[in-house]
Amino acid sequence: MNEKIIFAGFGGQGIMSMGLIMSYAGMMDGKNVSWLPSYGPEMRGGTANCHVTISDEPVGSPIINEATVVVAMNRPSLEKYEQDIVKGGLLLINSSLITIEHKRKDIEVYRIPTNDIANQLGNLKVANSIMIGALIGLKNMISEAAIKSAFNKVFEGKENLIPLNIEAYERGKEFISSQLVVK
Repeated sequence: MNEKIIFAGFGGQGIMSMGLIMSYAGMMDGKNVSWLPSYGPEMRGGTANCHVTISDEPVGSPIINEATVVVAMNRPSLEKYEQDIVKGGLLLINSSLITIEHKRKDIEVYRIPTNDIANQLGNLKVANSIMIGALIGLKNMISEAAIKSAFNKVFEGKENLIPLNIEAYERGKEFISSQLVVK
């Protein structure tokens, strides 16, 4: 396994948290990982992305030029990173905010209404956890135990956030599961 994931969106969407959760979970599963954050000019509202590699082999560079997965949480992220996905790769789109169609026909694409589901749960800030659930539901690259432990690690000191984020993660997996049945 050698997954190269780009998480991208705007500041405040939990992009860095997504990368940290996946990185910690990968480490907890005994994988080799790298996490490379990149912030735009402002913390909230500016652009944000991070590159995460989870591999059975040593990771040579944290920079990803050819991603196996791109998670686009807003339109500028889709427009910027869709081209960086390898043929046969995976694109996850936050369809609550991205209404344009993707261009590539040689990749697997899923549209997840993460903001809508997060609003149903009563907190827009868990949209990122919904997307992690969707990703794990599609690519079983990390164990459930490791993912849940990673939530505990990332939200250390903010334990009140853990149950809602895990519920959001489960909702993301359920949404993808319902999409797979339809296909």
